[in-house]
Amino acid sequence: MNPIVTVQDAVTAFAEWNEPTGAELDAIDREMPVILADVDLLDAHIATLDRTPTELDERRLRRARRRALAARVELANLSATATGVGA
Repeated sequence: MNPIVTVQDAVTAFAEWNEPTGAELDAIDREMPVILADVDLLDAHIATLDRTPTELDERRLRRARRRALAARVELANLSATATGVGA
């Protein structure tokens, strides 16, 4: 016979005190361009999984890689100036 397990842990995992703080939400907002660029890059990769990439696919991949890299560089530069590095 199996004991009955309560779902209290699952319910309390979403308690009000467990919400993201304002600082965490701000960090997510700062990282959103990187996240979106990575999603675009992943979409470009997924589109070429089941076929040989065409010239258009290769250009899309290159553009997505450049956007992802540029977004990461911009985030790194913002982080560096925010912490006072290089100032």
